[in-house]
Formats: sequence, structure tokens, C-alpha cells
Amino acid sequence: MTTAPRRRTVLAAALAVTTAAAGCSVPEPRRTAPTADPAPGKPIASARTRRALLLQIAAHPDDDLYFMNPDSQRLLDAGVPLVSVYVTAGEHTGRNRVAGMPDTPPDRAAYSSARHQGLRQSYAAALGLPLFTPWRRRVLTLPGGRRAEIDTLDRGRRRVELVFLNLPMHTNRRYMALPALWQDRALELRTHLSAGSPVTRSDTYDYDQLVGVLVGLLARYRPTVVHTLDPDPDIQLSDEAARRRDSEQPGYSDHGDHTAVASFTWAALNRWVADAVRDGEPIPAFTATAFRGYYNRHWPKNLPPRLLAAKAARLVPYGGDPSWECGNPSGCGDYGVGGERPLTNGKGWVRSTHHRWPTAGPALAEQPDGRLAAYGVLGLRAVRWRETAPGVWSEPADLGGGPLAPALGSAVLDDGRVLLFGVRFSAIDGHGGRNRRELVLLEQRSPGGPFLAWRGLGNPERTDDRGRRVGAPVAVAAPDGRVHLFVRNADRNVSTRVRAADGGWGPWRTLPGTSEVQDGLAASVDGTGRTHLYAAGRESVRHWVDGIEQTDPLPRSGSTVAAAGGDLYYRRPASGALLGPGGDAGLDGFGGVVAARSAARGTVLLGTGEDGRVRVRTGDRVRTRADGAPGVSAALHLGEAGPTVVGLGPDGHPWSWRP
Repeated sequence: MTTAPRRRTVLAAALAVTTAAAGCSVPEPRRTAPTADPAPGKPIASARTRRALLLQIAAHPDDDLYFMNPDSQRLLDAGVPLVSVYVTAGEHTGRNRVAGMPDTPPDRAAYSSARHQGLRQSYAAALGLPLFTPWRRRVLTLPGGRRAEIDTLDRGRRRVELVFLNLPMHTNRRYMALPALWQDRALELRTHLSAGSPVTRSDTYDYDQLVGVLVGLLARYRPTVVHTLDPDPDIQLSDEAARRRDSEQPGYSDHGDHTAVASFTWAALNRWVADAVRDGEPIPAFTATAFRGYYNRHWPKNLPPRLLAAKAARLVPYGGDPSWECGNPSGCGDYGVGGERPLTNGKGWVRSTHHRWPTAGPALAEQPDGRLAAYGVLGLRAVRWRETAPGVWSEPADLGGGPLAPALGSAVLDDGRVLLFGVRFSAIDGHGGRNRRELVLLEQRSPGGPFLAWRGLGNPERTDDRGRRVGAPVAVAAPDGRVHLFVRNADRNVSTRVRAADGGWGPWRTLPGTSEVQDGLAASVDGTGRTHLYAAGRESVRHWVDGIEQTDPLPRSGSTVAAAGGDLYYRRPASGALLGPGGDAGLDGFGGVVAARSAARGTVLLGTGEDGRVRVRTGDRVRTRADGAPGVSAALHLGEAGPTVVGLGPDGHPWSWRP
């Protein structure tokens, strides 16, 4: 990211012209970002006092359509209200390009307005309404007296709200505004005015004010599900021509605005939770999912044809057409995006949906009394739910440890004790402060009982910037008493650390091999006690046995992989087909798969169909969970009574299904 000037600068971006007003003043001291207390035992908001709500925070109009679907659409179809916050005005150069037509003079206010109209058209279609259905448009007052446009549309019990903050994308100095605001404590940005908006006066934002506004929106809506972009994109070393062509920031596989807005969002989530802890209030109970952005173009595509068509169809009304009579004089969409262009664009962003921290869902463990315990991340903290009766779950108990990324790895020792592994946001300060991640461990003191204090396991990378690229932790307990922990590292390889049978940890080391892998590793132990690790690469799946890479060629996978008893399960690129050792595994769909094996049941597979419903395959039978709340994520347990699926609903509470 480009460093902004080290002086107090107000960057004005209003209507069709970007201007700057510079003044000399002494910047206020940098505010230290709050750190949520990692000690356990804090109260958590009850599932009985809240309703499900999805809040997604995007940098530009269309980020949600390109990168967060089909997840967003599935929740909306299930009746979950959706609030989408757009931080920038999306004004870019002010040119709404029409294929085959001469360029028009730049008009940033009009182009921003046309993109907002495209969003209204797209979300009207998502609700099953006519494209030009009128929305209720009004001014929303934000913390500090700032204003945003809020557009609302209802259909029965389903609701969509669009919130436009309208910060500028660029400045007259040609560096990107949001990355500069994230880095520089001495910077202010002036909002754009979008043509036809009920907001008629510009506001200014500095770093803390933007974080404060995002915290205010979180407190206003109290979401139970939060969608963000990727705060820590992969390092990419494309040549300069390719980087500029693909609109990527120097060195990283994403747009600079995506990274900055994601960082602001995670800083705001952290502050929201920390403020609750400080004030003795219940911790907000939400799950968070970060979505990869331009990363999608660098890896095999993972959307099967039907889901790809549905996702691309959401971009058609957003792109609109200059011949439409939508009622907005400034334009009826982002004309360079509509029609077949999302599918014909060589960058292929629309063809995949990837999570930054892929996870199989709650970590499950059987307690001494035979009931299940489920572990997950809620409000950026580790929590435990217990079965009080079959299929009935307790309120979450806070295990602390936050702020954590939304992926827990787990391993169960021979005596039944549980080890939980997470990625902690040790610092996400912005404006020149630290931005650091570390692996952390929570070890159970006795089976089904309390836990020891959280313990840091460091990071396989030596610098903070590289350490931000660490992946979701995956662990497996071997029959010899050792526990193997695996994470993807900044070089897109695999790092490992091993816990000895006596509880001592060895150093981080990198597994042999040079081919790059995606996140979403799969580890299992075969019948002879050997540890297998699989990872999807660019050209094929990579495979290690007891830390030694295997040379037998494996196929290419479009999604994260699964393993059970040493066997691999994967999906073909751009296909919903799930394949295993015997070929077709009979569980077509989309997204991650969970595989488990027992002597009594053989291999049992858990996945999600293209319709979003959870499905289980046992032997030759496939069963579908036909009703109930959708699962934000789901996990599988094999017990004496058969398989149990535990999902985390959009209200932040678990549900059980015994097929």
C-alpha cells in the first residue's frame, strides 16, 4: 500500500471533481486499538433474545455480488434480514463505459449513483421483485453526526437494507484513499455526494471516525452473521503489467480497497467486542466469515455450473443497460459489468467463492457421559456448547482467547481431553501500528472438564507481514500420543509443529515440496497409524505421509479437500461432483466436505448440496436435511448410535440432526 503524506490533509471528493484542502495542524496522538480480554467466563448474548441478521461490509458496490455469494443469497432465501454496508462511493474515474460506444465525460457523482441503482436492481431481483421496484431512501445519522444514505426494501418477512458511506476511492494525488487512511493517522477523507441521494452534505472521516462509524453500525443492527472481505490476502509476485491489468495492489492478490476495508472491519469488530467486555455487557454473539477477493482468479474455479449461473445472474441487473427506464437519470447500473461480461471476463472473479479461513464447522467431542460438546468462535472468542439432552444445546460458555479468526482446529487425546487451536489477531492497529497474527492453544485439563490457560504457539513466519498470511489450523492426534498441527504459510506451502506424548512442543518446520497449495488442509490417520495430510494445489492435490511428500500424481481439486483413514475426497474444478478412492462419492454439491470413518459405519461423508441443504452419505444412502434453520457451518460426529450432524445456525446457536 502507498504511504500517505505525513501531514494533516483533508482530501475532498465531491460530485464530479476530486479536490484537496491541506492545512497544518498537529495530529492527535495515535489511539491504541483495544485488545479484548482473553480471559474466559464473560457473559454472552443469549440466542433466546436475538434474531438472525446478516451484515456484510464491502469496499465497493459489487464486492458482495462477486465475492460473498452464494452464501448471502442462501441466508436471504432462508428469511434472514440482510444489511449491506458499502464504504466507498464506487466513483472510480466517473466513466460509466458502454461497450461499443464513445467514452462520455467523467461524472463521478453520476457514476456512483448508477452503481447504487444497479445494487437496488440486483437486490430487488434477489427478493423476487421487479427490478425497478421503488425503495425507501432516507438519511441515516451516524456517530459523530455523519450521514449515510440507507435504502430499504421489504418482501413479506424478508428485508434488505443498503447503507452507503460514500468515502472516496481515489484522491487527486492518485494514491488510493482507503489504504492511505488505514496507514496514516494524519489523514482525513471527505465523502462524495452521489447524484440524487438524500444526503446533500459531505462529511470528513479520519481513521478512528471510520472505525467508530462501523462500530456504531454493528451496535445498531447487532448482526448474528458478519461477512467481510479478506484482511490478509496472499502474497503475489505477478509482473507489473499483469498486476496493473488485474487491478491488484503491489505485492498482494487483491485490490487495495478490499484489504483496507477488511482491516477496518476487523478492527471495528474487535473494538465492538472489547467495548462490551470493558462495560461488563454481554459479548455480542456473531459468527464472522471473510471472503477472498481477487484471489479467485489465481486458483482453480469451484462453482458448479448451476450455482455459477445463479451468481452471475445477480450481476446482470447490477450491470443494467443504458436503454433501461429505471427512473434514475444518472444511469441504470454499472454498464461495464452487465450481460454476459461476468462470465466472459478473463479474470474469472465470479467463478469461485472462497473463504479466507475455511473450516469444517464446530469442533465436536464426546463427553464422559456420552453427550456431545461443540466448540466454535462466537463474538471473536472461543465458546463451548453442551448437549443437555439429545439435540438440545446449552447457551454458549465463554472460553476466551480472543480476538480469534473464525476457524478452530481441534484434536482429541486418547483420554478424551480436547485441544483447540486458533489464529489470534494479536494486533490490528492500523495507522502505522502493529498487524500481527499468532497461533494459540487451549488445552483441556480433564475429559469433559475445565481448560488450562491459553498458550501461544507463535507463528511459522518471522515477520508480522508474512505472519498475517497464516492459514486455518488443522490438527490430528496420532496413535503414538503425538498431535500434529498444520497450517498454510505465506509461501503457500505447509508448516507443522508437533506436540509430543508428554505435552512438549517441537519447533515449527516446513514440509518438503515447492508446489503451492490453497488453504483448507485435511489430515487423518490410517489403519496402520500413519498420518496423512492433503492440500489442494494449483495443478494437483499434494499428499504427505508422516511428513514425507508422496510422488504419485493426484488429480486437481477446485475446492478444499477432506480425508478419512488416509483416503482423499475432493471436487473437480468448476463441478459439484465429489470424488473419492472409488470414483464418484455420490455427494454432489458445493463447498467443503467432512469425512469420518469408524469400524462400525465405514466412511461417512457430510456436505452441502447446490440447494444449500445439508446432506450425509452413509454406505450407499444419501439423506438430506429437508427443514430447519440453515447451517452457517456444520460438523460430523460418529458415535455408537450412528452419525450426528451439528450445525451452527444463522442465529449463532447450534442445531443437531441425526439422519
